[in-house]
Amino acid sequence: MSDLVATPGQTVGPFFGYGLPYARGHELVPAGRADAIRLHGFVYDGAGDPVPDTLIEVWQADAEGGVVQREGSLRRDGFTFTGWGRAATDVRGHYEFSTLRPGAHMSGRPAFFALTVFARGLLDRLFTRAYLPEDQAVLDTDPLLGAVPAARRGTLLAIGEPGGYRFDLRLQGDDETVFLRHVRS
Repeated sequence: MSDLVATPGQTVGPFFGYGLPYARGHELVPAGRADAIRLHGFVYDGAGDPVPDTLIEVWQADAEGGVVQREGSLRRDGFTFTGWGRAATDVRGHYEFSTLRPGAHMSGRPAFFALTVFARGLLDRLFTRAYLPEDQAVLDTDPLLGAVPAARRGTLLAIGEPGGYRFDLRLQGDDETVFLRHVRS
């Protein structure tokens, strides 16, 4: 048997604006729903400029912390929460989701949004988390946050604001967002 040599990945864009978004993909729940919140932010490059052709995916638990296993993400029906959505950035590098506040999926662990980032020039997608900032005591005991140098932990914290959260993504440079290595089991 011969040894296989790894080959480099191919760039993942720029084709997001017309190839991957779909109708209401950013609406995990309708914005008018009583328990809907807004998760939004901006994507910046290493020079601090907005990245207008980025695609962001969000993966999250439901409000009770359950991992959602329902079909329907690509055909939104206006009431089924699937825990997954996709949003493209606009010309200002801004993205936005209408969703639910996730619950903690494990007792004693903080709630978070899992985000996947696809952008021009990337050889592969990037993974990160946006932790909810409300419970500092639980954040202090989280194993993943504890493994991140204290000076960089803030890049994984969403900022609470009326009606939801803001989470900016910095792909490089000062205050670069901490990105995670995805390991398949």
